[in-house]
Amino acid sequence: MITGLHHVNIIVPKDTLPLAREFYGTTLGLTPRPVPQLQRDSLSWFDIASSGQQLHVAFGRDEDFTPSARQAPRHPCFRLESVEKLNELQRRIWKHFLEGQQQSKIAGADDGSSENVRAEAAPMQCDEPGGENSGDKGVEYPTRFFARDYAGNRLEFTV
Repeated sequence: MITGLHHVNIIVPKDTLPLAREFYGTTLGLTPRPVPQLQRDSLSWFDIASSGQQLHVAFGRDEDFTPSARQAPRHPCFRLESVEKLNELQRRIWKHFLEGQQQSKIAGADDGSSENVRAEAAPMQCDEPGGENSGDKGVEYPTRFFARDYAGNRLEFTV
């Protein structure tokens, strides 16, 4: 019978694996891991701490990234070890979100620099630290917050 979850697969637009590595590796702090050699240009894999669980990032279809598709409620939920770590991660994601907002106001050519990659990898949305989370409300729900990565994937974080 089922004994656990090995990995979750999310999709991103074609040719955005550098953005996935920036957001999921740098901002979220997941550990990149090798992918099968034949798929190294179409996948990114990340270990979720030492849990044995992974996040797989793969290319989706163009229709997966329409404005309405980017508002879908489906999402993985990541567990953190404490409220303090949850708050720390939320501040880090919020900071990346604000950096992306600021960069989008500055007109400039995409020169492939690390600053541009970071800005392009910024989350589309993030619940503001100290504010109300964007999920359903009620005493049944744990302490949590939500964000949408640069591709519109909804992500939940909880303790």
